[in-house]
Amino acid sequence: MGGEQAGIAPEICFGLNRTTDEESLAAFLRLFNKKDLASVLIPRMTDEEIMRVVDLLTDIMHNHLQKKEYHELFLGDKRHSDRVSRL
Repeated sequence: MGGEQAGIAPEICFGLNRTTDEESLAAFLRLFNKKDLASVLIPRMTDEEIMRVVDLLTDIMHNHLQKKEYHELFLGDKRHSDRVSRL
């Protein structure tokens, strides 16, 4: 077997403690972000499902990132203003 999938999937376990949940979420998001998965899953999603995912992730970023962090970490824009404000 081998490969990335065999190494990541067993690491995913939610509900034990905060540290494990955070590590599991990071592993889950890495798997979810795979190009092959996205190319199969996204065309099968309804318009409503797409908007729910976008709304959820946008809300989470809005609640937990400053505007500068959003531009640098999410958009990859390192030139964004240094002012500290909420998204």
